[in-house]
Amino acid sequence: MSGIYIHIPFCKQACYYCDFHFSTSLKKKDQLISALAKELRLRKDEFKNTTVETIYFGGGTPSLLSIEELQFLIDTIHKNYSLATSPEITLEANPDDLSEEKIVELSQSPINRLSIGIQSFFEKDLKLMNRAHNSEEAKKCLEIATQYFNNISLDLIYGIPNSTSQEWLNNIEMALSFGVPHISSYALTVEPKTALASFIEKGIIEDVDDEVAHKQFHQLIEKLDEAGFEHYELSNFAKPGYYSKNNSAYWLGKPYIGIGPSAHSFNGHQRAWNVKNNSIYIKKIEANQLPLEIETLSQNDKYNEFVMTGLRTIWGVSLSKIEDKFGLHYKNFLIKEAQFYINEQLLYIEKDSLKATKKGKFLTDGIASELFMLN
Repeated sequence: MSGIYIHIPFCKQACYYCDFHFSTSLKKKDQLISALAKELRLRKDEFKNTTVETIYFGGGTPSLLSIEELQFLIDTIHKNYSLATSPEITLEANPDDLSEEKIVELSQSPINRLSIGIQSFFEKDLKLMNRAHNSEEAKKCLEIATQYFNNISLDLIYGIPNSTSQEWLNNIEMALSFGVPHISSYALTVEPKTALASFIEKGIIEDVDDEVAHKQFHQLIEKLDEAGFEHYELSNFAKPGYYSKNNSAYWLGKPYIGIGPSAHSFNGHQRAWNVKNNSIYIKKIEANQLPLEIETLSQNDKYNEFVMTGLRTIWGVSLSKIEDKFGLHYKNFLIKEAQFYINEQLLYIEKDSLKATKKGKFLTDGIASELFMLN
């Protein structure tokens, strides 16, 4: 199994917290779409012996593209890659782009999964984050989308300054009221060089409170568990049968190709990433050059990534796979380093897998870094 990720680097406006690569100017959109198609053709040999099971349009804001533009890119994949019979094709979308007409058109296209960036149903939160949509648009698009798609994920953000626990519960309950089978939820993170970081530094916006975020994370787990969702990855919850195939493949170490400026790729042994500049990306692709840097992973790099991604998931880190892939030395090292966290009831071992406890889940990334092999 393998996947293709396509980065659409355009947005109507900049969310204050976002540090992804994008442009608010659409002047080079046509050129860039042509370049995306050409990069797909240039890289087809990377997947000549594998079947593509997932296509994911991320960004940026992929829902800014027309149905014809999305179809053009999907057709390019069909012509150059071997696709599974029913591949999962996901489109990230913002509520303000999802008019009823657009939703109906999408439902008639090969796209069979929507990931909708709701973030919050409260107007004050949306304004604080500088989202392009409002609360009513969020609700309206979900009312319509759920009539045409049964595989919908929505994004929520917790730990927003001045967001109370009751407001957060109201957000979760509102999300559940639409009957969507998948929810992705992330703590608001203050990334360097973002507008949010600048506003906090100047005292315009209150700083993020980790204790509040921690509490809201556990509220989320409890409410979604009651609603029948499985917490299959640190930030992802799904009804049975609705795990994201694209994201699951990433966490399980499957290969993927990242198409577009700033997109990352992985083949099991190397990581690669494209240049974070639309103009340079277009110029290189037009000259038949791949604008990417490549890093060959060491054995320690591969082990560290296996631990980091595995510990975030419902499957945990398989100790037998650690031994098979890396050797007994790595397995013994992991067990030894994990013992402190086991004693603290943050980790536990179940049927050969090292997993995070409910108490330890919020701290997973920090714990994983303490289990890394550094030399």
